[in-house]
Amino acid sequence: MSKKKIQAIRGMNDILPAQTPIWQHIEHTLHQVLESYGYQEIRMPILEATELFSRSIGEVTDIVEKEMFSFVDRNSDNLTLRPEGTASCVRAGIQNGLFYNQIQRLWYIGPMFRHERPQKGRYRQFNQLGVEAYGLTGADIDAEIILMTARFWQKLGLDNLELQINSLGSAEARAVYRNKLVDYFLANESQLDEDSKRRLNTNPLRILDSKNPQMQNLIQSAPQLLDHLDKESQTHFQQLKNILDQTGINYRINPQLVRGLDYYNRTVFEWVTQELGAQGTICAGGRYDTLVEQIGGRSTPAVGFAMGLERLVLLLESKLQLSDINPHIYMIMVGNETVQQQGFALAESLRTALPELRLITNCGGGSFKAQFKRADKSAAKFALILGEDELHKQQIAIKNLRKKSEQTLLSISELADNLKQLIKE
Repeated sequence: MSKKKIQAIRGMNDILPAQTPIWQHIEHTLHQVLESYGYQEIRMPILEATELFSRSIGEVTDIVEKEMFSFVDRNSDNLTLRPEGTASCVRAGIQNGLFYNQIQRLWYIGPMFRHERPQKGRYRQFNQLGVEAYGLTGADIDAEIILMTARFWQKLGLDNLELQINSLGSAEARAVYRNKLVDYFLANESQLDEDSKRRLNTNPLRILDSKNPQMQNLIQSAPQLLDHLDKESQTHFQQLKNILDQTGINYRINPQLVRGLDYYNRTVFEWVTQELGAQGTICAGGRYDTLVEQIGGRSTPAVGFAMGLERLVLLLESKLQLSDINPHIYMIMVGNETVQQQGFALAESLRTALPELRLITNCGGGSFKAQFKRADKSAAKFALILGEDELHKQQIAIKNLRKKSEQTLLSISELADNLKQLIKE
């Protein structure tokens, strides 16, 4: 009886060697931009106490109600694979004394877990970049966070992204607005779908975020939170818009933008694309000034965003030219053991002399024909060919694998200088 083939868990995908270069390119670009703005990396555990997320995200959110991977461990502790990073970042900041009377600009990257229905751009294990700034109350830091995201798109060569912004105001203003919204939806309850009827008693603002086409007219006609903002939130939102206008960042005010997590207040924003269908939000965030206190720390203003890397990969994979990550050289070695030994020594000396050089040395032996086939398959631009005759003459043959041209002989002593020019072309 044959054993059942073990597969990856549904919604948790392998990233294969052919795909990793685009991931590395994205991650490298993000790191460069974050560094240029003075943000520092923090790394948190993947497992946290379940209470951290129920306390921060909110008991009645879809994430806590339906989507978390939670279990009781052998010590009877309730644990959860992190569904998002902000709560973990806040917990780490409180635990390690990072927030009190301090300004922190932090970022993290890694896997998150939600038990959702897998589809293109949405997986049960997904990778996310999170950026957080703590200790600053003004609209200027909100603007900096948004400007940074705009620079990501510029550096990655992405266009056709729309910035949508809104303000959720203070908790007090939102409570007054919530009552008006509930009254409006109760008066039109016959038009609500089942999900919205459930949210009416738990989190009515989330109804505004419904993607049900049949409810869009009802949602568009609902009272708008922007008309019920407190004075300070109005000033804060205007200051944000002024900075974005001055720096040339185009945006659209979206009154239905409320975000899916309970802890947001004042500024919220999303970058949206039409190129990925239903999964069009590439990056989303906002301000969460009460979250640190909610989790057990001292009151600390905070703002940040999260960005799903899988969706960035989907956007970039058809646009990005990644020929610059292919090997420059594949070294073929044919002959006795001395040829192989000298070939490896030569390869190491080339890597030392040319740190930017990407060179594969043939391993596993094989005939000249077999090695040449491997060289071609490697996508290297050039093959270096070392045989007994070449070694005796202290020469090495080089052949361009991507153009029809004859191979030529180079002096081993001058090889590094010759390759330095060739790999730049």
